[in-house]
Amino acid sequence: MNLVQNVVSKVTNTVTTTAQHLEGELGLFTLSDHKILESIYATHVHADESFDVDSLFSIVENVIKRSTQIVDNIIQGTQVHVETIDEKPPKSSFSSPLCTLKSIGCEFSCKPPGEEIAHKSTLSILNKLSSYSWDAKAVLTLAAFAMEYGEFWQLAQLQHSDQLAKSLAILKRVPVLLKPADLQKRRQAIVELNVLIKTTLQVIEIIFELEKLSTYDPKDVPGLAVAMDHIPVDVFWAIITIVACATKITILTSEEEKPHDLSPYAQKIHYILNKLKIQLIICKKQIEEAETYKRLKKLFHTPTEVMEVFKALIFSKDNVQPIIDGSTNKTVSIDILRRKYVLLFISSLDISDDDINVLKPIYEATKKDNQYSIVWIPIVEQWTDELKKKFDILRVKMPWYVVQYFSPIVGIRFIKEEWYFKGKPSVVVMNPQGKVENPNALHVIRLWGIKAFPFNKTKIDIISKGTNWIAPVVSNVDPTITTWIKEDKYIFFYGGKDNDWIQQFTKKTQALVNDPIIKEAKIHIELFCVGKSSKGGEDLGILGRFWTGIESLFFTKFHHHHEVDTVTQEIQKLLSYKNESGWAVLTKGSTVVVSGHGFTILRVVDELEKWKDQVKEKGFENAFKEYHSKVVAVVRQCSRLDIPNEAGKVPETMQCPECPRVMETFISYKCCHTDGPLKAHH
Repeated sequence: MNLVQNVVSKVTNTVTTTAQHLEGELGLFTLSDHKILESIYATHVHADESFDVDSLFSIVENVIKRSTQIVDNIIQGTQVHVETIDEKPPKSSFSSPLCTLKSIGCEFSCKPPGEEIAHKSTLSILNKLSSYSWDAKAVLTLAAFAMEYGEFWQLAQLQHSDQLAKSLAILKRVPVLLKPADLQKRRQAIVELNVLIKTTLQVIEIIFELEKLSTYDPKDVPGLAVAMDHIPVDVFWAIITIVACATKITILTSEEEKPHDLSPYAQKIHYILNKLKIQLIICKKQIEEAETYKRLKKLFHTPTEVMEVFKALIFSKDNVQPIIDGSTNKTVSIDILRRKYVLLFISSLDISDDDINVLKPIYEATKKDNQYSIVWIPIVEQWTDELKKKFDILRVKMPWYVVQYFSPIVGIRFIKEEWYFKGKPSVVVMNPQGKVENPNALHVIRLWGIKAFPFNKTKIDIISKGTNWIAPVVSNVDPTITTWIKEDKYIFFYGGKDNDWIQQFTKKTQALVNDPIIKEAKIHIELFCVGKSSKGGEDLGILGRFWTGIESLFFTKFHHHHEVDTVTQEIQKLLSYKNESGWAVLTKGSTVVVSGHGFTILRVVDELEKWKDQVKEKGFENAFKEYHSKVVAVVRQCSRLDIPNEAGKVPETMQCPECPRVMETFISYKCCHTDGPLKAHH
């Protein structure tokens, strides 16, 4: 025995042993995918890239489709015109791998029924096709089957009109199957077989299509990796089903009655077909999103008309729809946006009245000016009847334009990746040439409202400079504060997670206010506990608005000022105190004197006796600030900065506001309930 014969003999013995072991252990239809992969990967060597699988598949597809139509005509009496089949010609250079097909055909010939034998034949076929890609293995097996199946039914069709066909039909046992009595008895079995062959062809068609999609970047089409990982198992089931179908034909054309139930194969192959269809839809959707994303990136870097950009962002090419004018509740053409500045209000359906109301002054101020338009773009991945009802409730609250498009908008990936949309509302400002002037103006709108109009970098740079950064935050919290600021009083804003600290700070600060030296210097100090109502109870609405304002300040500074100035550091420092036991900010009017951790500020207030003599000489704010610096130098606190991930683009690195080190990055998940108690759903 030569070397090649020896190898073939060993492979054959391995295949037989593997099949018997697996069958004995579990049974074919209870095998796990893992077990199947273990057995079939041993048969796979490499993929022959030079093989023209496209041309072979075109031929096989034509043969199977025409053959199954003949069966429908002969067996069921359906009149289907073969011309309706879309003929796909092979390349002129294609040469049929006839020897390989005949070798595979040997595994079909006159095999007795049984799962174990079908399994053994399948592993043998996979060994013979070890150097082909997985889709090529399936197509070659189907081609070997199609040669026999196509010839059989062609002879069945021609035997009455062609003497050669009649003689060949007798050799192929066609008359045995088509005798009226046998045909009547076996009609249902033939129909079921024909359906199973069609289904198997569909499975291989989708496998073939998925293989063609594998040229796309896996980052753009993550669903493709899932599908490709499973293709070897799907090919296994396609091949074993073809083997079972070949065995069924042998039985149907014999005089013997042997049981061979194809229903387990049919159930398995239908399950695989449905799974592959879903996976293909997912992949095509991801490809469409990736192509739209690339197109939009190019479009936003090319000056064009804002209406054209808007259209490409929202609608598919063949489904452009009108938008709703919230002021009249009537639909209007998107041409209404042409040559205008457009503010895209982007949000999920989980938005509050506060989110909507913050834009109303902007709308009122700009509605007379035909240069500006606001458009709400609701971001919904999958619309349901319930979500449509929620949309209608929100829509009537908005006097501006609204996109009513009950399909996921085509630019959803672009909005998420380029404009950092993560669910929280944002306002993208675009100029008439479709250029983005502000990827999220909502932060400045919340702080300064129409004063920051038109919300571009120039205006934001002007309005956000200076030491009065806290004024736009606290002015929205309580009207009394505005009066204090106008009177240029000293104000302690304070709060924290620890009620004991709050009570202690309130008591000690009141003692400071009533100190004779402070009174003698005519220093007017007011106290405002953020998150506490005038009656002493909790006011989570005020607390939520305050920290939303501070976060908006932080993001405004981060996005529009590249240098880290003292104001940015103070805002960052204050934001780092959000979840501490206590914190405090001292201002003089709208100018921030100092902000600090509850521990250090409380110590300064508590140790008034050590620095109050400096008040007459240096002034209250300088004396307070100097002593606070001494305390901080002794007891430096570690900083922790919690930035809401949904607020837009977050900095990759952040310098500590207390020292020159770069802060470590952590991810935390919290439900802080700063927006009030949860309301029950009725």
